[in-house]
Amino acid sequence: MTKHRKPSYLDFDKESYPWKPDIDYRKESEKYKVGKGEQGVLSEPYKSELTPHWQFRTPEIAITSSTVLYEMFESYLKVRDFVGADLARKFLQMGYTRARRYANFKGVVKYDRTKDYALKEKGTGDPAKAKSAVIFYQK
Repeated sequence: MTKHRKPSYLDFDKESYPWKPDIDYRKESEKYKVGKGEQGVLSEPYKSELTPHWQFRTPEIAITSSTVLYEMFESYLKVRDFVGADLARKFLQMGYTRARRYANFKGVVKYDRTKDYALKEKGTGDPAKAKSAVIFYQK
């Protein structure tokens, strides 16, 4: 039997995670850590500002969402708010990755818990989400 890689969230070490929920990164930007991928996106106060605009249900919604998020990215840069700009960029990246996940896997679940976390069949998801993913990728 083939050994499967478990999803990283199963053994998540909250204590060693560099982004802390009790830090206001707008006030203490020097404590912000630039991380790989989408890490740190749930940092406040930015999460509350960006999350309402992060949507990819349909390609039309993805166009509006990615446009607003990109404008927010540019506005953060304009006021030299690097943390905000980095997190807005990450929300754009997440628009792509999450829409791809919905397009790739029916029910969004990538791993099958009942089969030692084997990768589920790819290409069984929503084709409209693939279009949304392209929109976010291009933005």
